[in-house]
Amino acid sequence: MMRTPVREDLERRVVAAVNEERRRARLGRLVAEPLLAVAARAHSDDMAQRGYFSHHSPEGTTAGDRVAVTGYQFAVVGENIAWGQRTAREVMTAWMNSRGHKANILDAGFTRIGVGVAADRHGSPVWTQVFAA
Repeated sequence: MMRTPVREDLERRVVAAVNEERRRARLGRLVAEPLLAVAARAHSDDMAQRGYFSHHSPEGTTAGDRVAVTGYQFAVVGENIAWGQRTAREVMTAWMNSRGHKANILDAGFTRIGVGVAADRHGSPVWTQVFAA
């Protein structure tokens, strides 16, 4: 999926929503990192195009592998994925209602974030958040 103003707006809204959740939890803001967004978009695009939903690609690559390919240097990485939520608010609600996803969003050890959204062949959004420190 090409970068578009709509896609980038959705991604920015998710980053803003993450930082609002972190503010409420008295945690520091995450800085939007373009290379993490590249990794997140690539994973969303891949899942949407090939029709799978997993933190591992069919070839076995992981979030860490995808981030490493961008050249971004990290000590730790985390990832949230979702499929089908139409808005940033909907996907954030889903993630915040999931213990594991919420833990990534509110992990005080993370300092950077990248978000990617793509559409599958039916137009359903496929979301990826990548966190790093």
